[in-house]
Formats: sequence, structure tokens, C-alpha cells
Amino acid sequence: MQIKAIFFDIDGTLIDSNDMHVLAWEEAFAGIGRTFDRQIIHDQIGKGTDMLVPTLLPDLDEAAQETLGDAHGAVFKAKFLNEAKPFPSARDLLVHVHALGQRVVLASSASAGELDHYLDLLDVRGIVAATTSSEDVERTKPAPDIFTTALDKLSGVKADEAIVVGDTPYDMKAANRCGIAAVAVRSGKFSDDTLWNAGAVAIYDDVAAILAGYDDSLLAR
Repeated sequence: MQIKAIFFDIDGTLIDSNDMHVLAWEEAFAGIGRTFDRQIIHDQIGKGTDMLVPTLLPDLDEAAQETLGDAHGAVFKAKFLNEAKPFPSARDLLVHVHALGQRVVLASSASAGELDHYLDLLDVRGIVAATTSSEDVERTKPAPDIFTTALDKLSGVKADEAIVVGDTPYDMKAANRCGIAAVAVRSGKFSDDTLWNAGAVAIYDDVAAILAGYDDSLLAR
């Protein structure tokens, strides 16, 4: 089956921001008097507020979860958003995919505002066929909604004609739950075992490595 579309996660995949999100969540948690080891927070990165907060603080009601998520977003925007940079070759990979006639999709659990910022940072507005953010769905990763919504926005692309590129086990699980194969990158600092166990079909060091080996990869199938 020919691959017609590549769905790219953003944080930790295209943009070097996972550690920044850890610090933003740490500050948000501190604001309500709760502390967690940074590794514990990191291991939840890739989820949206709706999935991350209940995992760490199951006692909070929905309103408190949303308030905490807003605090994280405010800290990230104020302190880190403008400092986050693309990984080497991130834009080059998206341009290469587009040049091959495959559709480029950015599918993230990030907020719509962060997604909009990254479209400009990567300078890819002219080549991205569709986007999804946390505000497009009821449930973020590892629920499949981010990717099923992206599929719905593309005409003529079936699940087995798309591939997800992501850095977290939640990308892998979300993709698999809607029948899309998922390729992982190590740039998000999750272990290979974690990524394999979550359903990755291939693992690369980063997006630069995917670009370097694109012709021989599953993405070029």
C-alpha cells in the first residue's frame, strides 16, 4: 500500500521542547503545592492535560485539571515557547515529504496557539495539508482522536495509507488504536523498549536520521 500522508507529532519530534514542558508542568504543580520528580513528569509528556493530570493527580476534579493545564500553558508560553527550536533537518524533512507528493500533517496534543507558533517557526504553512491540536478533540493522546481527526480532514487517505512519526509511547499507542503504523524518534528521550512496547514499527535517532534514510524507510513505501 502506498503511503499518501505522514502525520508528524511536534513536541519532542520536530521541536526540541520536551524538557521545557517538564519544567512548565513542574512550576504548575508547585503552584498548587504538589511536587513530582522530573522523570515522572517527563514520562507523561506527549499527553494533553486531560490525560496527563489525572495520571499524576487522580484526586483533582475536571475544573481543577483544566486550571492546572491553563497554568502549565501560561508558564510555557511566558518562559519557553519563544526559546524552543526545531531539531536539525525538521523543516527539510517536511519539505522532502511534500516534494514527493505525500501529504504533510501536523498532529499534536499541543494547544492551538502553540501549533500556530510552530507553523511559523518551521515556515511550513505552504506545505502542511492539515493540522490537529488538543482543541480539535475531546481526548488527547494516547486516545486515537488526534489522528482520527487528522484522517477525517484528509480526503482519499485511509489509515493504512498514512504513517505517524512521533517521540512518545503515546504517539505509538494513539496511532495503533486507529490502525496507523507509527515510527518513533529518540529525540523525546524515551527508551527504545518503551517505544517498541508501545507499538513502534521502526526507531530512528531523530528526524535528521529519517531524512537521511528516507528512500529505504517505511515512509517511502
